Amino acid sequence: MMNVWLAMVVTMALALLWLRINDFFAHKGWVSGQTSRKIIHTGTGPIFVLCWLFFPDEPLARYLAACIPFLISIQFLLVGLGLMKDQASVDAMTRRGDRREILRGPLIYGIAFVIITIMYWKESPTGIIALMMLSGGDGLADIMGKRFGTVSLPWSKKKTWAGSIAMFLGGTVFSLAVLFVFIQAGIWQSPIGTMILPIITIGLVCTAVESLPIEEYDNITVPVMAILMGLILLPKG
Repeated sequence: MMNVWLAMVVTMALALLWLRINDFFAHKGWVSGQTSRKIIHTGTGPIFVLCWLFFPDEPLARYLAACIPFLISIQFLLVGLGLMKDQASVDAMTRRGDRREILRGPLIYGIAFVIITIMYWKESPTGIIALMMLSGGDGLADIMGKRFGTVSLPWSKKKTWAGSIAMFLGGTVFSLAVLFVFIQAGIWQSPIGTMILPIITIGLVCTAVESLPIEEYDNITVPVMAILMGLILLPKG
């Protein structure tokens, strides 16, 4: 563990590096804005959450960690409102190049990270699972659905079976992998084996929620459902 302020600086540097690498690729046209947006969506969660391990067990730690997605969300807000010019971010995080798109999915995503970090931090696996379902699950669902999806869901024509399978596998595997690292680091004492069935169940329910024909609001519905299921199925610590 690091000094709490150093941990914040290192986490911020890694988060910005991840964002700027993807901004650069999208701005150069090496990946589409849609793909870049979901790559950012998928990778940001595990990078940020694993950085929690840098922070010492101090009351201030969760708030300083939460400042990172908060400050990035402020940037999203300013760019989306047109108060800050950042074409690379617009290219990387929008489907059609309209800066106002940032005010929906990306901004909600950032706010979800702020709230869940403050609420749960290292005290319960529930928060981490919610963030992994949101990042690894929901992010991969769109990427794989667009690339391999040929059969639409009967109740949601814009979503596919390939996307839903990726949602379930991504959310479940990311959750188990990150929790395993936290358990190995001594944050929780529960064996990872005791969490497999609850996480699979949460993954299935979140996949069902993500499959609904609700545009732009997966960043709310998925983590909320993961938290509700976690409160029922998971130990507190």
